[in-house]
Amino acid sequence: MSVKYVVIVNPNAGNKRGEKDWPLIETCLKKYNINYEAEFTQGQGHAGEICTNKIKEGFKYFLVVGGDGTLNEVLNGIFCCNINYNDIVLGNIPVGTGNDWCRTYKIPNDIEKSVEIISKKHVFKQDVGRAFYIKDGKEESRYFMNVAGMGFDAFVAFQTNQKKEEGKGSALIYLYTLFVSLFKFKSTIVTVKTEDREIKDLIFSMSFGIGKYNGGGMMQLPNAIPNDGIFDITIIKKMNKIEVLSNIKKLYDGSIIYHPKVIATKASKIEIQSEPEIFLELDGERCGSTPVRMEIINKALSVIVPE
Repeated sequence: MSVKYVVIVNPNAGNKRGEKDWPLIETCLKKYNINYEAEFTQGQGHAGEICTNKIKEGFKYFLVVGGDGTLNEVLNGIFCCNINYNDIVLGNIPVGTGNDWCRTYKIPNDIEKSVEIISKKHVFKQDVGRAFYIKDGKEESRYFMNVAGMGFDAFVAFQTNQKKEEGKGSALIYLYTLFVSLFKFKSTIVTVKTEDREIKDLIFSMSFGIGKYNGGGMMQLPNAIPNDGIFDITIIKKMNKIEVLSNIKKLYDGSIIYHPKVIATKASKIEIQSEPEIFLELDGERCGSTPVRMEIINKALSVIVPE
């Protein structure tokens, strides 16, 4: 008997691409004989609630029709349940704005090809990050499966998400907000502590990765391996506007880690402090601010990826 998937559809993902492409997605799911039932999200946080409720009903296989933000909600829906995480299998049909998690695994944006990958059921166990941060004066925590960003990275993510809420989600919008944010953001003195070193400097941006990509295709963590039990870390020290603009290409091709103002390192536990506070984003979603702690859970999530 074939497994049955819960397909969690975010109709607003990718500037309503989730809604527009659903008829084609249904056709492809039926073509590849994927047994499923569909649930449509009705707002922020709903994807996680659907996932949690369906796990309680006994479901173990989930497909997300959406982008990185919807994946993150479902991930947290999984991890808030008192279960063996490795019993749950997660796949993605990418219709979001950035689809950065998929890039590491070379999952295409083409709907039929992504459904064909799911039909082959090749499962890979990847790491999961957990971040502790301050929100409304209290410490909270959240899980992530791709990249955590701070400083300019989180500032741009927040500005981009505001545009998405206005129905203006696209890779070009991300670039637009990146350029506009350059004139608003100020570098901050940040202290980063890992198991074996401490870095204190005037920091422009930081990325902590399980996957390689964030920001709609920027390869800021080119050496990241999703199941090695270690975060890849890219810290960009203070740069002026001209330096940032002249290095945009390096952000996309991964060579940014060789810039003299960039520190590339690895760690499984991280602590970040700053004065004043700086914000944190997880898988593109703004969460809270410093002080921040991060830890990694090795091979905690089973995901469907190409063979």
